[in-house]
Amino acid sequence: MPEIKVTPLGAGQDVGRSCILVSIGGKNIMLDCGMHMGYNDDRRFPDFSYITQNGRLTDFLDCVIISHFHLDHCGALPFMSEMVGYDGPIYMTHPTKAICPILLEDFRKITVDKKGETNFFTSQMIKDCMKKVIPLNLHQTVQGDYNMTPDRHLGAAWIDKCRPDILISESTYATTIRDSKRCRERDFLKKVHESIERGGKVLIPVFALGRAQELCILLETFWERMNLKAPIYFSTGLTEKANHYYKLFITWTNQKIRKTFVQRNMFEFKHIKAFDRSYADNPGPMVVFATPGMLHAGQSLQIFKKWAGNEKNMVIMPGYCVQGTIGHKILNGQRKLEMEGRATLDVKLQVEYMSFSAHADAKGIMQLIRMAEPRNMLLVHGEAVKMEFLKGKIEQEFNCYMPANGETATVTTNPSVPVDISLNLLKREMALGGNLKLVSSEQALKELGLNEHQLRFTCRVQLQDPYSDADTLHRIYTHLKSVLKGYTIQHLPDSTVMVESIVIKVSSSAEDTNTKVLLLSWSYQDEDLGSFLSTLLKKGLPSGLC
Repeated sequence: MPEIKVTPLGAGQDVGRSCILVSIGGKNIMLDCGMHMGYNDDRRFPDFSYITQNGRLTDFLDCVIISHFHLDHCGALPFMSEMVGYDGPIYMTHPTKAICPILLEDFRKITVDKKGETNFFTSQMIKDCMKKVIPLNLHQTVQGDYNMTPDRHLGAAWIDKCRPDILISESTYATTIRDSKRCRERDFLKKVHESIERGGKVLIPVFALGRAQELCILLETFWERMNLKAPIYFSTGLTEKANHYYKLFITWTNQKIRKTFVQRNMFEFKHIKAFDRSYADNPGPMVVFATPGMLHAGQSLQIFKKWAGNEKNMVIMPGYCVQGTIGHKILNGQRKLEMEGRATLDVKLQVEYMSFSAHADAKGIMQLIRMAEPRNMLLVHGEAVKMEFLKGKIEQEFNCYMPANGETATVTTNPSVPVDISLNLLKREMALGGNLKLVSSEQALKELGLNEHQLRFTCRVQLQDPYSDADTLHRIYTHLKSVLKGYTIQHLPDSTVMVESIVIKVSSSAEDTNTKVLLLSWSYQDEDLGSFLSTLLKKGLPSGLC
């Protein structure tokens, strides 16, 4: 029986560093290649030594598929391709290809230029890595994180009832069932408004893409409706570039934004301005969106340090924070933080958690599973204890796995072969009491004593060549040998050249011996190659061929 093997190199019973190795049909495919926000050592990247202890990964991987541009899904790409070594294809969507290098360069600047780390990828490595990317359109690949609830800029995830052998799902919020989105939005706006009214400052740590745009649209609409004057800022640079790409890829957003685009672009904000770091010391209320979203580095952490001592101020965490980050610590009630250089920071400002995450909750995960009806389920990108709980729920309806990093889950498949058969034939066989059996076409022809009918395409090509027919044929053979690498090309004694199933014959025109008529013939299996050869030969033969 054929098998599918799935091995997490990252995100196995853990959040972040998403990297799943799938072996199927003799091919090895890597799904995502992310980094971990909670580590600053070798553990931040997936463990590629599972694939090979030494040497490049190219010989062991057939392709890499990146689901989306969040760093926990693409942050290790340049490290993998340029430092470990991988020259094969990397697939991602057009928006991901546009935005991914911006996030990677920002990540590199924080890690190398600000923190001074050395063993890290360079700007040139990011550029070289992106040259290996092959962009895809929507519905050609599946998103790594998903949400079953539509938001203000993207639609809900959807999948057909495809009944796959295995469905791999993230499980970040494996035990969470959120309240309605409308209630969350109302509570969010109420808390921001109350803080502003009492003269406080509100910090909203976000990642540059996704939640930033979602919450910007929400506050922009609220400020317009309430005619509020307190300034709203977003940290310049990364989010500014991100908004540019949201404008550029407006057709990938939800239907409401696409429809209003004719009147105005929802990502051109009237009330939200670019932030300068000097503004953090300005008196009076303000709202600031700053990256990154887990308060582990960058501008959001710098602003948090300045505002943490004032109880009028507020920080609203709109998404998941991995263990080890400042965001995770304050959400767990820690009020004294040890910062760099052993300095301590007293946290007096209000800390609020309001989930506007891109991840589905437990209800959404179950909804997607029931949509797809997989034969087997595999959970990744979640905390072990919470995954165990969700696994128990899933196993009431489906078989489920949750391997740790480096562990392999093996699923035996039973491939079905669809067969078209006429109803009359089926009725006749049933009436005769005969037993139908499924055999290969070759075996059926052999048992019936029939020869297989060959369907072939033919094409005539004229070219000017002042040589004999035999010399022209030899020149064609030499030309094709130089152009077509990896194909079987033969010069046969019966004065033909064969390229795979394609037969090429040469004859001179009756009117002009310098005009050669090439007859190309190929089977339907080689239709693309046949079309390519006819186009190539129409251009003529290069001079200097022997």
